[in-house]
Amino acid sequence: MIIGTLTVPVHLHGLGSIKDKRKIVKSLIERLKSRFNASVSEIEALDNKRLAVIGIAVVSNEGRFVEEQMDTIVQFIQQDGRFFTGQIHRELFADNHDLPLI
Repeated sequence: MIIGTLTVPVHLHGLGSIKDKRKIVKSLIERLKSRFNASVSEIEALDNKRLAVIGIAVVSNEGRFVEEQMDTIVQFIQQDGRFFTGQIHRELFADNHDLPLI
């Protein structure tokens, strides 16, 4: 089993309230879940109206699929015009050291 994780800081500008932020973040999370069948959650900066940190996990038995899926997810997020992304952190984990990551 290969697990890929993404930590995506999302910078939002011009919002009047936390409620406005939550609408955008909830929409993004639901779109990612339905389109990519990934686990997605807001993990940090919950009360900051200008920043959201989104955590994403992808699981598969093939490292190449996990890498491609994470690339596609990042492109999808960056094409959303409602915010800008900061530096994205990615990691791959394998539960069996005999399996190649790619």
